[in-house]
Amino acid sequence: MSALGMTSLVVLVGFGVLLLLVILTYNKLITLRNRFNNAFAQIDVQLKRRYDLIPNLVEIAKKYMQHERETLEAVIAARNQAAGAAKRAAGNPGDGAAIQQLALAEGALTGVLGRLFALAEAYPDLKANQNMMQLSEELTSTENRIAFARQAFNDGVMTYNIARESFPAVLFAGALGFDQAQFLELTEERERQAPKVAF
Repeated sequence: MSALGMTSLVVLVGFGVLLLLVILTYNKLITLRNRFNNAFAQIDVQLKRRYDLIPNLVEIAKKYMQHERETLEAVIAARNQAAGAAKRAAGNPGDGAAIQQLALAEGALTGVLGRLFALAEAYPDLKANQNMMQLSEELTSTENRIAFARQAFNDGVMTYNIARESFPAVLFAGALGFDQAQFLELTEERERQAPKVAF
């Protein structure tokens, strides 16, 4: 075999190995991206449940808290903003800006819910209302499910980002459309101000 033939064979084998490496890396990144997208879908289900509970909660509170109209309207406005942010994030959980907007909207919603529940303390009849207690328990349960789903999502994002930044994926992940994913992080302030919904 001539030197030219040997060089051609080495180049061909090298190209084949590189192509195989790209294919395997691509498939791995696709799998990991689909996993964190699925994990976000679980968050989305729980967020929708939360958004469905809030208008019912406000409706019950309206009967007792007629002088707190501003707070009740703020809760509905924050709920609508969070629902819109969640819809945008659900469209592409890999979009860091959408995830960040969702975290901010959720923080605002949690803040006004906390204010609503703090004001509800001043209304004993509202606190004793059976429907309000049931909705509060459901909201607490949903908040816990959101926290668990968020942890699963963040774990999936971390695994994906590590694989994306590891060799050899780091060489061509960006070129193949695998951008870094954003964690769904809650600010410390939001975590400290989580609403207390147990009556």
